[in-house]
Order: sequence, then C-alpha cells, then structure tokens
Amino acid sequence: MTKDNRAYLFIAPFVIVFLSFNIYPILLTFYYSVTNYSGMGGLENADFIGLDNYRRLIQDDFFFQAFFNTIRIWGLNFGVQIAIALGLALLFTDLRLKLKGLNWFRALFFLPNIITIASVALLFSILLDWNYGSLNQMLLSLNIIDRPINWLNNPTYAQSWAALIGAWMWFGNTFIILMAGISGIPKDFYEAAFIDGANWWQTFTKITLPQLKPILLYVFITSIIGGLQIFDLPMLLTDGRGAPRGSLNTMVLYLYNQGFSFANFGYSAAIAYGLFLITIVFSAITFKTMYRGQVKVKKGGKK
Repeated sequence: MTKDNRAYLFIAPFVIVFLSFNIYPILLTFYYSVTNYSGMGGLENADFIGLDNYRRLIQDDFFFQAFFNTIRIWGLNFGVQIAIALGLALLFTDLRLKLKGLNWFRALFFLPNIITIASVALLFSILLDWNYGSLNQMLLSLNIIDRPINWLNNPTYAQSWAALIGAWMWFGNTFIILMAGISGIPKDFYEAAFIDGANWWQTFTKITLPQLKPILLYVFITSIIGGLQIFDLPMLLTDGRGAPRGSLNTMVLYLYNQGFSFANFGYSAAIAYGLFLITIVFSAITFKTMYRGQVKVKKGGKK
C-alpha cells in the first residue's frame, strides 16, 4: 500500500497557525523570561540573565499580594456563582416541581455573559459612584445608610464588588453546564429514590452530586483557569494600577503593568510562567482531591 502524502496538505494550515500563534509565543515568552528585555528595540538589545527574574519573582512581595488578591476575588466569585447556578439547576430539573419557561430563563441568565466587559465596568462604575451612584441613592432613600459609601475606594468593598460582578456575569454559563449535567442523570435513579421514601437532601447527596462530579470538576478547573487570569474588570474599575491600596492588583494586572507600564518585559514574562505553574498546581490539587475516593476504591478492588 503506497503512502499518500497529500493528506499533509489538509492539516498544514492548522499546523502552521498552531505553531505561529501558540508554540512560538510560548517559546518566545520563555526566552524573554531569562533576559532583561525592556521591549525597546529588537531582541539583540536583551541580555541573558539566567534565572534572575525567577529569583526575583519568589521574593516579590507585590506579586504575592497580587496572588492573594486574585485568590480572594476568585474564591468569592466562584462560591456565589456555583451556589446560584447549582441551586437554579436543581430547581429547574426537579421532577416534582416541573417548572416551565426554562428556555426563557436560560436566555435571561446567560445574557450578562454576552455583554462586553467594558460596558459592564462602565455600568457598575456609575451604579457604585460615591456621590451620584444609584446604589447609594437607593440606600439613602431607604434610610439603610446615613452617608454615601465610597464602594470603590475601600479595599474590602472593591474586592467584593469585583467578585460579585464576575459571578453575575458568569453564573448563567455555569447554570447551563450544570443543567446539562443533571439532565443527563437517568431519571430512573430519582424515581426509585422517591419510591423508597428518600427526601430531597438524600437524593442530592447520594445521586446528584456523585453523578455530577465530572461536570463539577470541569466547572471548577475552568473557573480556576479563568479566575487566576482575571484582568479586565479590575483594570477598568480602578486606575489601572489596582487601586484602592493595591486591593484589585491581580496577578495578570501586575504582569501587564510590569511589561507595558514599567517596560520590564523580561520580568513580566517570568510572572506569566509563574502564573502558568500556579494554575497547573491548583488544577492538579483539585483533580486529586475530587477523585481521591474513587482511586482508593479502584485500588482496593484490584487487591
């Protein structure tokens, strides 16, 4: 049988694009990370400095502050997002309730996800404005507060609002994914549980959660990857440097400012690889934690 090399012509466009826009930037970024490249002129102006950028990274207090800022914002974001999305998914898939209008609610919940982040940031900047914001005006009129609150000038409030805005934007996407996962669970499981007298909590913990574990793992890991890369909302809500008092200075915002504000592309490239390593570690820990019980059972079965 003769080998037909013409098949390579069909995959050549993908290979070229993949190497040009994926592999080449990754390798170039690593090269930047071991140099003192400032972004000015060509690469011939960059001196090789070895692992100095990485040594600086593990001693950089500002980077660790950005790391903990990111974790706090993502943690609150994910907690609120998964609670709302899972609660709604359980509500709309409950066989005993049989709620109608699911397609309309899907579109309504997903709507914030398709709004541009610039529009969302502008909207909430107006709503949270200290003097004329709608939120302060409403709270004052209801006598809940006696003076306007500067929401975006307080570190705790600023981080909380960044997290809640992100949760509002993304819970619809999570809701649709969880809905698909719950809908894929055989209804016979629930009907048999109802016949045996199981209550809602028992069916949730014994049927829904175990069957939904792969979907939850996917949602959690994709949320980690997206959450650790949060940049646009803190960038647009503040002065671009992470105000107030660095509370919205996330890892990617810190990376951006090192490269484009301080012309330190070599160090920003090292931050990018540090972020990549952190993402891998968090994803691996999540995967191991969620499947630890299954691995033990399989090992026990082999014995």
